[in-house]
Amino acid sequence: MIKFTHLRAAIFDWAGTVIDHGSLAPMGAFVKAFAAFDVDLSIDEARGPMGMAKRPHIAALMALPRIAEAWKARHGRLPDDRDIDAVFETFLPMNIAAAKDHSRLIDGTAETVSKLREGGLKIGTTTGYTHDIMDAILPLAAAQGFSPDSIVCTGDTPAGRPSPFMIYRSLMEMGVWPAAACFKVDDTEVGIAEGLNAGAWTVGVAMSGNVFGLSMADTGRLPAAELARRRDSGHARLRVAGAHYVIDSVADLLPVAVDIEGRLQRGERP
Repeated sequence: MIKFTHLRAAIFDWAGTVIDHGSLAPMGAFVKAFAAFDVDLSIDEARGPMGMAKRPHIAALMALPRIAEAWKARHGRLPDDRDIDAVFETFLPMNIAAAKDHSRLIDGTAETVSKLREGGLKIGTTTGYTHDIMDAILPLAAAQGFSPDSIVCTGDTPAGRPSPFMIYRSLMEMGVWPAAACFKVDDTEVGIAEGLNAGAWTVGVAMSGNVFGLSMADTGRLPAAELARRRDSGHARLRVAGAHYVIDSVADLLPVAVDIEGRLQRGERP
């Protein structure tokens, strides 16, 4: 059994990292929410700010010139805070329903987290989801074997990602310090930035989440060359974002945790 003496905690994102292979739930809900206001949103546009809290995500989409002009063409004016609030209120129940539909754990998550716990690590989570969304997901995740020690949601801290506040709150709830004794696992660039800003090690997951963007079934249907191209692209994006490590999914995490333990023992820091 692996025993960690310097590494103390792992902090995970949710959608695209531990549940919802492909991070499909939020993407689909954004597209549907904008459609309710007669504004078309592409999948790539919806994925652009992924990892942010959901209202700021909507605000970032509204600020895109194409979407702002489409809104003006339909509603006679550029979008403002009232419109952001209206889309968010429409989005929230859609995301709750979609999150429940896409709540299956990503393969290997329960087994990996169990081994990290056996090694002595606390398990924290941070998410751009609200508590309303998480209330729908948590019992479903628990039934599959994933129950973290800490759950920090958007709105729990003065600012969300890329600020480090959610990680700091999770560390406080778990009684863990310093941040260098933990690692953050995430499928988005802004989630990697969250970990870097906190002073933690960062691990990007390139194939299970937003940068790859496909379900397990659709991934399995890709031709080998296209699979390799998309995998390489996902790894590169998260490397460019500053991730200390990039893996395909949480199923590949244990060797990374062992390596970080060794680096900490040698006095290295993120």
